[in-house]
This record gives sequence, structure tokens and C-alpha cells, in this order.
Amino acid sequence: MPRLSRPQILWAGLPLLAVIGIGARLRAAQDAMPSALFDYAQLPARASGPTEIRQMFTGNTHSGYRLDLHATDLAAGQVPHAAHRHVHEELLLIREGTLEVTVGQRTSRLGPGSVVYIASNEQHGWKNVGTAPAKYFVMALGDDK
Repeated sequence: MPRLSRPQILWAGLPLLAVIGIGARLRAAQDAMPSALFDYAQLPARASGPTEIRQMFTGNTHSGYRLDLHATDLAAGQVPHAAHRHVHEELLLIREGTLEVTVGQRTSRLGPGSVVYIASNEQHGWKNVGTAPAKYFVMALGDDK
């Protein structure tokens, strides 16, 4: 029996890699979150220190990309947790109040309608510097693998 060269082995294995890739995409599509509507007033609130959190959803898109969205009310003068970093990216969307947000070496006071994008492994944190609760959404993009 003739011995195959490395290039021949690679070319022979390409169809198998394609089938594996298609299978993974099909599984991701099958596990995808369905369309849904989330009524803020109907979401259960969970207290966590100085915050009240309403989890909206956690799941995967049709391509297997992880998304997680929650709404948070943060008491005046408080921080939700210590500054930290993680692998997944994050979006912070401010609905009400004023947050002092630090991402890396940049700090800024942001109000309603402001958005913060936090890249992977970037140190970040925020504080409610207003006199009333701050209300905002946090969307985690991807996972920590």
C-alpha cells in the first residue's frame, strides 16, 4: 500500500473538516435563543449588594455567539463591584442617572443615552455619582473561554 505524503493527507482530510464545521454550525443554530419579548415590569428583580438586577436573557445566537443582557439599578454613591477584567467584551448602556466610568486609564462621567464598549481583558468599573439611582443595561458579548 502506498504511503501518503503530508500534503496528500491534508487534502484528504479537508472534506472531513468541512463536515465537522457544518455540524458545529447546525448544532449552534439548533441551540440558538428563540426570538422573545422582555417586559421590564414583568422581570423578577434580584438584590445584589447596592444593586437590583433584572436578568433579561442568556443564550447563544444562531452562530453560537454567547449573549447575556441584564438591567441594573445602582443606588446613589455606590459601585456594583470592584473594578475588574474578564475575557468577554461588554456594553454598558446608561438609561438614567450619572455614572463615573473607568475603562483602562480613561475616566469619564456619562449620563442617559451614553454607551461604553469594554474590550476583552480591559480593566473597568463604575460608580453612581448622582443623587438618585442610576439605571443601565449590561450586555456581555461572548464567553470567558
